Amino acid sequence: MAASQTQQGSSDAPAIVRAHIKGIDQTPRKVSIVASLVRGRSVADALVILDHTPRRAALPVKKAIASAQANAINNHGLDPRSLHIHSLSVTAGPRLRRYKPASRGRAQPFQKRSSHILVEVSGVEKQVKKAPAKATDTAKKGDN
Repeated sequence: MAASQTQQGSSDAPAIVRAHIKGIDQTPRKVSIVASLVRGRSVADALVILDHTPRRAALPVKKAIASAQANAINNHGLDPRSLHIHSLSVTAGPRLRRYKPASRGRAQPFQKRSSHILVEVSGVEKQVKKAPAKATDTAKKGDN
């Protein structure tokens, strides 16, 4: 359901990690309202905001951001505190064409819309501290 991609530049440039969620059964217009609340914020702030947003579209947006965060930390070794939402886009998915029964035997068509969410999270890589090398005994066990 969620996919991951990364874009690596120079060592100073932040890495960008993507997560896709496709086929959400909500209209892009309603999902975009929730997405605009967290666009450009840090990942930690965005997750807190979405926890307290009383909209149905908040859950899939939160799952997409959490998936991008997990991809960045586990797959690409980025620092969790440095992650922020680089871009968050909501696009239209496929439409299901349905009909509603009307009076006099007629049918009125309508469309059930769906959405795709693309989240790009950027951050810097963790600074891994190298442990000092331990001195090893060069003497063999048989030498006493």
